[in-house]
Amino acid sequence: MSDPRPATARGALAAHGTAGVPFRDLLAVEELAIGEMRRVTVGELDLLLAHLEGGVVATDDRCPHMSAPLSLGRLEGCLVDCPLHAGRFDLCTGETVRMPTTGGLDAGGVYHAPWTPPGREPKAEPPDLKARARALTRTHRLRFYPVRVRGGRIEIAVPR
Repeated sequence: MSDPRPATARGALAAHGTAGVPFRDLLAVEELAIGEMRRVTVGELDLLLAHLEGGVVATDDRCPHMSAPLSLGRLEGCLVDCPLHAGRFDLCTGETVRMPTTGGLDAGGVYHAPWTPPGREPKAEPPDLKARARALTRTHRLRFYPVRVRGGRIEIAVPR
């Protein structure tokens, strides 16, 4: 595998400060089976490594909505679920597939009302400061860190 990242993980969705930085060794590929994800810490960065069918991807281990650890969520194909507000994010494209239950602004600035997961009673949205804050919370696209596999080892480029 010369470049295990999905093609969409490059360019505009690259994490800031990763251009031209050296790669760091993380772990053996065999330690992260296809379909698994894991939290790894490099310096002060907590990262989510996921071994997808198309290769290994790395992003911040923070939901792009309210920063909950995605590594505690569920991975299905390229989709990871946030354990806090049920948002669903595509690790192959960086896009939000399902807005969090709290609603708010998507990456393009479009408002989405709060929603209730199937099988639960809808909650009334009180007209208070907390509700106004949720309505203005923007869910960003995932940002990716450059990943490569060399000599059976997963390496990642992160800012110093």
